Amino acid sequence: MGLKRWHVILLAVALIWLLTFSITQIAKSKDGLLPQDEIAIINIEGELSTLQQYPFGLQAHSTQAILENLKEAKESNNIKAVILVINSPGGTVIASKEIAEAVETLDKPIIAVIREIGTSGAYWVAASADKIIADELSITGSIGVTSSYLEFSGLMEKYGVSYEQLSVGKYKELGSPFKPLTEEERSLLDKKITTIHNIFLNRIQEKRELKDIERIKTGEFFLGIEAFDLGLIDQFGNLQTAIEEAKKLANIPDAKIRTLERKQDLFNLLSQFSSEASYNIGRGIGAELKQPSIKTSYKFSA
Repeated sequence: MGLKRWHVILLAVALIWLLTFSITQIAKSKDGLLPQDEIAIINIEGELSTLQQYPFGLQAHSTQAILENLKEAKESNNIKAVILVINSPGGTVIASKEIAEAVETLDKPIIAVIREIGTSGAYWVAASADKIIADELSITGSIGVTSSYLEFSGLMEKYGVSYEQLSVGKYKELGSPFKPLTEEERSLLDKKITTIHNIFLNRIQEKRELKDIERIKTGEFFLGIEAFDLGLIDQFGNLQTAIEEAKKLANIPDAKIRTLERKQDLFNLLSQFSSEASYNIGRGIGAELKQPSIKTSYKFSA
């Protein structure tokens, strides 16, 4: 009887251990040992570009980390809401569009909070969220497209330097800094920029009920207090305001706040050695206030 009793005890202990282990494994998630409601914070800072210039000609994927953070937020069962903390003057069309489209795919409450600046392409990203919060004195708007470059033909002529064009294709050297644009070339570029601007504006209008669209589409930048009246933002506030709103929208009063971060590794830093060029979605006054720079906005190459 004693031996049989020990068998029963050992079997009971084994069953309890197996049950505990199973419950623990089920409760586990990639975010931690036990599931917990979370609000993810994703920072969107600086000029948005698929490639960012680094010293010595190195390039790094500056927006790739943002896209990876959005992907993690989408796939995590723990994350119930997302806050985009924006402090950016915008950037290239593709970088802005990719982030905005990634935001739209999240089936969770998303709140954008604009700190000092959220203009142009960065505003496109903000407009993809469910709600936009900004300070009364934040800078936003600047909904326009720019494509600018330095042209040296006059300087070259002054110093007796000639430019010989050898290319196949009528518009192959369109936008070369070594010759002035013809009226036909300028008209062609204007049409392309207008097309991008219309797509940009239409995407925002799909998300927002804007007032005085004729003023908004001029590319003017607006303070938060003006942006509210134009329908560009929903309410005044800061990050804490956004956190409280996210808790309400997701119905998670005791949520944990977690900032998602991705660090560049050495492989990414060394992976690109060619210069980037594309249309810039109106960096406007925001970029000039934060970091004045001279930059070729586009280059066509085969």
